[in-house]
Amino acid sequence: MKNWFQNIGPGPLVAAAFIGPGTVTVCTLAGVNFGYALLWAMVLSVIATIVLQDMAARLGIVSQKGLSQVIREEIKNPVLRALSIILILSAIVVGNAAYEAGNISGGALGLESLVGHQTLNLFHYKVSAIPWILGFLSFVLLYLGKYRILERVLVGLVILMSLAFLSTAILTEPEVLSILKNMLVPQFPEESILTIVALVGTTVVPYNLFLHASLAKTKWKTNSAIGSARKDTILAVVLGGIVSMGIIISAAAIKTDNISNAADLALALEPLFGTNAKYFLSIGLFAAGLTSAITAPLAAAYVASGCLGWAANLKSRRFRAVWMFILGLGVIFSSVGFKSIEIIKFAQVANGLLLPIIAGFLLWVMNKRAVLGIYINSKFQNILGLIILVITIFLGLKGILSVFDLI
Repeated sequence: MKNWFQNIGPGPLVAAAFIGPGTVTVCTLAGVNFGYALLWAMVLSVIATIVLQDMAARLGIVSQKGLSQVIREEIKNPVLRALSIILILSAIVVGNAAYEAGNISGGALGLESLVGHQTLNLFHYKVSAIPWILGFLSFVLLYLGKYRILERVLVGLVILMSLAFLSTAILTEPEVLSILKNMLVPQFPEESILTIVALVGTTVVPYNLFLHASLAKTKWKTNSAIGSARKDTILAVVLGGIVSMGIIISAAAIKTDNISNAADLALALEPLFGTNAKYFLSIGLFAAGLTSAITAPLAAAYVASGCLGWAANLKSRRFRAVWMFILGLGVIFSSVGFKSIEIIKFAQVANGLLLPIIAGFLLWVMNKRAVLGIYINSKFQNILGLIILVITIFLGLKGILSVFDLI
């Protein structure tokens, strides 16, 4: 255990990135609408995430390059390379800019449940103050440009988030045998298919693959660290999955349809299980929002640097310019309540296209000895990768079709 803490790396940051307000909301609705029945979908999500993130981390360590840089170098056809870079920049940079307001708003929702709604005067307009506080915290942490500090703060927030959501789940006195059964036996309740897809889709996300590869090469410089990286990934993603299941279990304790997010859930749990349930959930939502508000701009900066051939240095001007732009947009849009539906729809389409393409590219490049030498995929890893590729194609199609209200 001591060695693991010494070697703790990007894994918890990846968990911090995928457990954002969106994941909290999807898990809340899954629990409210279907009880424990969809816990198996989270188990599937965890397995798929571990397989893909392990590949991304191994690629980063062995090649000492980010995923976007490898794509730029390994796709030789200039047209395909240009199209790939445009798609990646659209999905990750534009997408994270569109979603950043949601990350900050989600964290603000949790904090407001604890301290109440606070406002400030900005150019003679009253705006919510909490998003600016979250934005300031994120700015300071990213501007310091110290990977070790960033890592430790995010690990601390993940632990805080884990304790908050798991404590809430325990307070609801769940049925342990029923939980275990629903984790292992797939069920498809009526009208549950979109929620199942959403649970998998909110865990297996494209930008985490880019983030993990970049952070892994920053953290580890020798191939001997692959074993440590794998343990780090498995422990962190499993913990993230347990946290997500804790939210589902907490939400399953409420028998009402008037809940749309974790803040509503916190208020609904209070009369049944006391104020502790409300406080735990609010703290968890705050931590989930803050971690995603930090990791989304960070991932976008790594992606832009790799695609455009910039130095992926936490202190470089270009790197900082990207995350500042995304963080700034998120703070402004969340504080004034602005939500650009068209930009979000564009980002959903781009991400829907990107997920299967990146999963396919990752599977392809993980079999190239010119890039990885003896560390290429095994047959078993390729079989798992192909199964997950099929799942990502389905997820991508669902994301695109949902934008056009076709499903």
